Amino acid sequence: MASLMEELITVLSREKEIYEKLIPISERKTVVLIREDLQELQKVTDEEQQLLDAAYAADKKREKIIENIGIVLNRDPKELDLTTLARLMARQPAEKKQLSELHDSLKLVMDRLVNVNQKNKELIENSLEMIEFNMNFIQSTRMSPGSNNYNRNASSSYGVDMGPGAFDAKQ
Repeated sequence: MASLMEELITVLSREKEIYEKLIPISERKTVVLIREDLQELQKVTDEEQQLLDAAYAADKKREKIIENIGIVLNRDPKELDLTTLARLMARQPAEKKQLSELHDSLKLVMDRLVNVNQKNKELIENSLEMIEFNMNFIQSTRMSPGSNNYNRNASSSYGVDMGPGAFDAKQ
């Protein structure tokens, strides 16, 4: 059990490091989104994806360790969160303290990352709304019948003929 706890602490520390590295990248992404620099956005997104892949691998490893701890403790792994594990480690104060500190620091890091990512999400949504607005505006100006009528020498005319009798009130 002690080796599983050490392994869990190591993996959690690794996850925390990864998420701490993601924060400045996400903040840089905010600046890039504001500047609308697509090339830099691609670079930032690639860096972010590499770290997210590492975080995913660490998360899977953490889940496997918690599953093994659940087997040892004869408990459902879904019930074993960090707070519960820290409580169960009452006889091992050093490991309990490490788990509690990791839990608290991971929570702070994740809260900060969530805030930055929420800001980025709003920027992206605003950009998409602006693009959609511009596309609709461009389409409406192309599709709207206007006063683009040709002169008498033209063989056809563009727009709706609104000459006399175009509107019949009796109908």
